[in-house]
Amino acid sequence: MLIQDISKQVTEYGSLSKVPAEAVGNTRNDMYLASEAIRFLMKDKENDLNKEEVATLNTYKKSLDQATKFIPLWVKIAVAIALGLGTMIGWKRIVITVGEKIGKTHLTYAQGASAELVAAATIGAADVLGLPVSTTHVLSSGVAGTMMANGSGLQMSTIRNLLMAWVLTLPAAIMLSGFLYWVFSQMF
Repeated sequence: MLIQDISKQVTEYGSLSKVPAEAVGNTRNDMYLASEAIRFLMKDKENDLNKEEVATLNTYKKSLDQATKFIPLWVKIAVAIALGLGTMIGWKRIVITVGEKIGKTHLTYAQGASAELVAAATIGAADVLGLPVSTTHVLSSGVAGTMMANGSGLQMSTIRNLLMAWVLTLPAAIMLSGFLYWVFSQMF
């Protein structure tokens, strides 16, 4: 039923690019939901689909994903520049915080390797499951875990600051992006 609704919405205007701006969000959301439903159906080992039906659904899912899961080139470039500049400017503070200020002693090679392996495994698992995670949060938590396991203890002031940053990041990002959207919508 959802697939028929998507087809009707897109066919009515000739292509997805011609769908009016106020209707694009609903159409794209429907397309995303249909793609995810097909993904879950393919994971279900008890589905009664033959090879031809599976191939048809996979082709349809691929076309839905091409229309909904893309990142414009300018966004990739802007993010790369922002990450590069942020790392150029803030690398030393990050290294000192993670390596020296989470625990009461400096990070050892074994602790660093353990924290990195746990971070890699956690981020990899989150990617496979499609879950959003912060690499910084995962690595900081891994370092804190190694400090606890080592018995060296944690610097509670740093842990408190990290927790506050984690808690405040989401609402601050929501407010900032909402404000920027309002500014840009007034300008253009």
